Amino acid sequence: MSRTATSATSTSLTPRQMWTRARGTLLVLALLLIGGVVLATARSTGQHGLLDPRSADPYGSRAVAELLKAQGVTVDIAVTLTEATRATGADTTLLVTTPDLLTPGQQSTLHTAMTGSAGRTVLLGPGIPSLDTLAPGLDTGTSTEVAPLEPACSLPAAGRAGSVDLGGERYETGTTTADACYLSEGLPTLVRVPGPGTADTVLLGSAELLYNKRLDQHGNASLALQLLGSRPHLVWYLPSLSDTTADTGSADDATDTFLELVPSGWLWGTLQLAVAAVLAAVWRGRRLGPLVPERLPVAVRASEATEGRARLYRKTDARDRAAGVLRTATRGRIAPLLGVPTKDAHSPDLLLPALSARLPATAGTHQELLFGPAPADDAALVRLADQLDALEREVRTS
Repeated sequence: MSRTATSATSTSLTPRQMWTRARGTLLVLALLLIGGVVLATARSTGQHGLLDPRSADPYGSRAVAELLKAQGVTVDIAVTLTEATRATGADTTLLVTTPDLLTPGQQSTLHTAMTGSAGRTVLLGPGIPSLDTLAPGLDTGTSTEVAPLEPACSLPAAGRAGSVDLGGERYETGTTTADACYLSEGLPTLVRVPGPGTADTVLLGSAELLYNKRLDQHGNASLALQLLGSRPHLVWYLPSLSDTTADTGSADDATDTFLELVPSGWLWGTLQLAVAAVLAAVWRGRRLGPLVPERLPVAVRASEATEGRARLYRKTDARDRAAGVLRTATRGRIAPLLGVPTKDAHSPDLLLPALSARLPATAGTHQELLFGPAPADDAALVRLADQLDALEREVRTS
């Protein structure tokens, strides 16, 4: 009976080895976790409540909302297109913070409400995705940095406000009768387009002047109060990707593929994770290296290994495998004694003639013994083992 090894075997990992193997993975996970926390912190403290009239953060717009309320203007917040269009009217100013976020169907619905309301609509930073629908006849030029600009137009609100922080999108008015103010490199960053009756549409190339952090600079507060407070009621519309109300859509929208609907940030993130996985696989693969032989920590007798293997064969009723092992070993041992090369020991055409020349026997006896079928039961397997031993002794003594 073999003795049990109480110490760690060669296949067991010591704590030091486990740490050496895992420290790289743990370091990468720690860096990802720290990066995620830093990014989440930066995003949460940097632009929380962007252009939200309830937010007092630097990029919020609570200051201008409070000033409007102090002048008697009621400020209502709309988070869906249905709420925004339902509240429009001749005594209402509709502020759309991110018109480019609206789908073509939502833009069409909004434009219909704009032209039929007889009120004012203020669009913040409309670009190519929304300009054709919400402000037909206007075109957009290249964007520019936000900087203090002079009015340079006859619009009364701009003349009273004077210099303000504008920039961002620049517009080409073409042949329209629009008021073009605050020119940057020859193109206006504020455009007022008159509509039917008392309705008009105001386009601001940038929303910077509405931020809490900029409202007290230059004439920003004056221009904001005049544009948003010209009517007694202000609807502050905050579009979002989750807003699906009043979206009539289009045939093209219905055929968008899954990848077109996934935000670009997720696609880039997936690509980066795939590259990281490939690099990690290459890194770990290079650590494997060639096989290195190791000495066993304990000595195991050949008889114990043989018995253990035999028990495995018996447990699975693998008599065919056991008989094959016995026959292969016998052929390999008697072939050199018969003058047959070892590489031909398992060829019946070469081994059997040499064996018959040394030990004449009944036709087919040697072939059945060395290359025959698997035994039918355990007793037949034991008989086969005895016969192979006897054959090998005869070859050695002949």
